Amino acid sequence: MNKRALVAGCAVGFAFSANYTNHAPMVPALRGEFGFDNASAGLLTTGIFLTHALMQIPGGRLADRFGPVRVLTFALAWVALANLAIAFAGSYWLLLFWKAFAGVGTGACFTAGARYIVSSFEGRDLHVAQGFFGGSVVLGSGFVLFAIPQLLGAFGWRGGFAGSAIVAAVVWVGWSFSAPPAASRAHASGSLSEMLRSRQLWLLGLIQMASFGLVIVVGTWITTLLKTAYQLPLKQAGLMGSTVLLLGIVSRPLGGWLLHRMRIRILVRYALLANAAACGALAWGHSMELTLAAIIVLGVGCGLPYAGLFNRAAALFPGRAGAAMGLVNMVGILMILAGAPAVGYLADWTGQFRSSFLVLGGFSAAAGLSAAAISEKQ
Repeated sequence: MNKRALVAGCAVGFAFSANYTNHAPMVPALRGEFGFDNASAGLLTTGIFLTHALMQIPGGRLADRFGPVRVLTFALAWVALANLAIAFAGSYWLLLFWKAFAGVGTGACFTAGARYIVSSFEGRDLHVAQGFFGGSVVLGSGFVLFAIPQLLGAFGWRGGFAGSAIVAAVVWVGWSFSAPPAASRAHASGSLSEMLRSRQLWLLGLIQMASFGLVIVVGTWITTLLKTAYQLPLKQAGLMGSTVLLLGIVSRPLGGWLLHRMRIRILVRYALLANAAACGALAWGHSMELTLAAIIVLGVGCGLPYAGLFNRAAALFPGRAGAAMGLVNMVGILMILAGAPAVGYLADWTGQFRSSFLVLGGFSAAAGLSAAAISEKQ
């Protein structure tokens, strides 16, 4: 395995994904500075994920055409500059603008990073390497939830964003001078319209909704569920809730390793049906032990399909691998944009989270059953 390429790709994954959630621990300080409400705080997350989603196919296509190394060099610098700009923001609307601006860079980073892995590895190594890249993305987004609060006391919220800029800049320097070049393989690119009409890609996107999309939606609300249902202190509820995301650090590489031992449709089916059962357990509640077990099952089940989904998308359209993987991830992000507020609305309407988690479980079960339609032909 090309260890240098793997380390370089994972370093990039860590650096750009920190921007998904770096603002979350700073919300109280930002509200104190600019005086906005909770809905406006939520828009900061929506802003970065919206532009991140919109850049999935264009970012992937740029990586296909100009090579992932060039695109990552440009996109990572974009992310660093965006964070530096946020650190000097003088109003809420500038905060929102620069978060959305950063999402353009993170979107290009993700698809170019996944494309770099596909270009740098083959065979069995590819599945494991793609899993490690996915794990680094989870690690980055989870790490800042612990690191940023440490910076706040000493440097304030501006120092928190400046710290994110420094991390991106340091990785950018390392990437620019030491990243191994990606292999160039000639493939017919095919047409964009053919790719957009591919039922297989949209099916993979549906599964991404029920794995990556589902875990982000659950992660958004699990702390609130634990706090209200079991009266846990906020810090303890947050620590337990973060487990559902952080387990992806292990489960994504594990999913790549398991793909050597079972077919992707079987792996996906079992993972998503386990997710459905876990959502059912969260809806039923009544037991802290059962709820904790459900959180662990979700953290594992949502990570297992990752490597297979993106490598399968790249195999379907090798000449447009970046764009194909971007389409799959874009569909998954739609679950976040629509699902997170929908869960909150349904909880407000019914007065509890049971209906929300039952709906999420039903969706995951349906997606798991649809995995039988995944084609494993080239």
